[in-house]
Amino acid sequence: MSYLKKVLQFAKPYKRYAILNIISNVFYALFSTLSFLAFIPMLQVLFQVNKPITTQPVWNGEWRSLKDFAEQYANFFLNQRIEEYGQISALITICIVIIILFFVKNLFNYLAMYFIATLRNGMLKDIRDKIYDKIVELPVSYFSEKRKGDIISRITSDVQEIQSSFLSMLEMFVKEPLTLLFTLVGMLALSWKLTIFVLIFLPISGLIISSIGKKLKAKSTIAQQENAYFLSVVEETLSSLKIIKGFNAEGKFRDKFQSSTGRLNRTLNTLLHRQNLASPMSEFLGVLVITIVLWFGGNMVLIDNTMDAATFIGFLVLTYNILTPAKAISKATYSVQRGNASSERILEIIETETTLKDAPDAINKVSFDTKIEVENIDFKYEKERVLKNFSMSVPKGQTIALVGQSGSGKSTIANLITRFYDVNQGHIKIDGTDIREISKHSLRNLMGLVTQDSILFNDSIRNNIALGKDDATEEEIIAALKIANAWEFISQMPEGLDANIGDSGNKLSGGQKQRLSIARAVLKNPPIMILDEATSALDTESEKLVQQALENMMRNRTSIVIAHRLSTIQNADNIIVMQRGEIVEQGKHEELLAKRGTYQKLVEMQSFA
Repeated sequence: MSYLKKVLQFAKPYKRYAILNIISNVFYALFSTLSFLAFIPMLQVLFQVNKPITTQPVWNGEWRSLKDFAEQYANFFLNQRIEEYGQISALITICIVIIILFFVKNLFNYLAMYFIATLRNGMLKDIRDKIYDKIVELPVSYFSEKRKGDIISRITSDVQEIQSSFLSMLEMFVKEPLTLLFTLVGMLALSWKLTIFVLIFLPISGLIISSIGKKLKAKSTIAQQENAYFLSVVEETLSSLKIIKGFNAEGKFRDKFQSSTGRLNRTLNTLLHRQNLASPMSEFLGVLVITIVLWFGGNMVLIDNTMDAATFIGFLVLTYNILTPAKAISKATYSVQRGNASSERILEIIETETTLKDAPDAINKVSFDTKIEVENIDFKYEKERVLKNFSMSVPKGQTIALVGQSGSGKSTIANLITRFYDVNQGHIKIDGTDIREISKHSLRNLMGLVTQDSILFNDSIRNNIALGKDDATEEEIIAALKIANAWEFISQMPEGLDANIGDSGNKLSGGQKQRLSIARAVLKNPPIMILDEATSALDTESEKLVQQALENMMRNRTSIVIAHRLSTIQNADNIIVMQRGEIVEQGKHEELLAKRGTYQKLVEMQSFA
């Protein structure tokens, strides 16, 4: 219950609907009891068990005499109807009263469900919004350790599980207990002996039912984890379908998926078998209680003559009415256990503290004036250091290139400057200010990023390009596309800028996708540009055109270029050659060639290739 209590905090903005739900449930429970009690006068008229009362009774104001007053007044009223209009008319009157009571009862039941629907859906919306906010807030490092399918499972099926659990909780804590309470009051008014007899057996039934669901939360957690795993397999399959088919690995992935769904099937079977046992078990125990009441009450009617038949039948109806909420409470107990397991998984994300926070007094930097300084930084993703005592300076307006073999730490520099990760030791400064003292939003506003992998969205070309500039005009978008050598193929599309590029831009070629990524960075027009192997996916012709455009764009701009193709960085102001996280050489292209060291070997390897 501890996790569900935390989740219930999301219901606070909708507490007025909870109050209206409770009020509606109070009236539902009241009229539910009255609708069954109304059968007793009808049965008494049919059986003619009571002596007719001809004088209108008066209540003396004492609560203990309220039951007698109600019976006497009902007797008087019905006999008045019989004398004036006959027995059939009195029977019709009672039927109309019963219909009205049942109508009002169900009206309040509908109102209760109406108000709880607004509360429940609003609460779920807020939970999903909170999870999504946390997803975009958490650092990139958090998701490198998580399966995407698991995150998707938590924001979908786990939140959906809370929906049913929350509804069950409100029924368990409000609607059903009130129905039980009013029904018990009615039963006590009819016969305290029989009511006590019923109350002896109901707790025993409750203990038996609760013992069935003790392991439900653990099984629910296993089921949700397995559900998350098979969603991850689906996500991996969809994103890697070409590789799976190209390597004839369909069978391996099919086995992986079916193995997961098989485990989920077994877990759900155990879970649902245990859950489904609650309903027939509670019904059987309920019938057992009614049978015992039938025997005990039958003695009171037939042998002791301490209760008339009509009242006894009414008591039996009320006894059945008490079993319905008892069964609902037993079901709700199971739902709450499942919901508690889902709440734990949801809160694990919501309560995760981000390691990349803005400093309390973080400044909003709006301009870049002098230089970027990287001072003696060390960094490791896990145990092994990726960067070791690394330093470099990037003066404003200059282009600095980082080259080296894969795994030398080039892309890590880009991740640290954009503050996707924080350094373990050392400092990264912009205009003399440590980037940890600058707000992340304003820091990234100063930068444009083009990555090796073209990250595009299932949307129009226009919206993909204008991602970093919401107020961009069509002319600005077209100008950026022309610089990136992308306007030529976009202008030939029937829908032009409004063409949808598909999931991850898969309707385009690799080179076209990369040119759109470059155009997006060009349109943002930031003072600092970070190009992480930005031309690696381009064909030779496009590479030359885009490289010329990038050089024009970088002429009066500070740029950090992570290069795979060394031909693209020959005009850089400084080339830093990296090896295993350390600088082994640096200088201009000609200077490095003259040293006949690591850089020359890299150039020769590419020339040979």
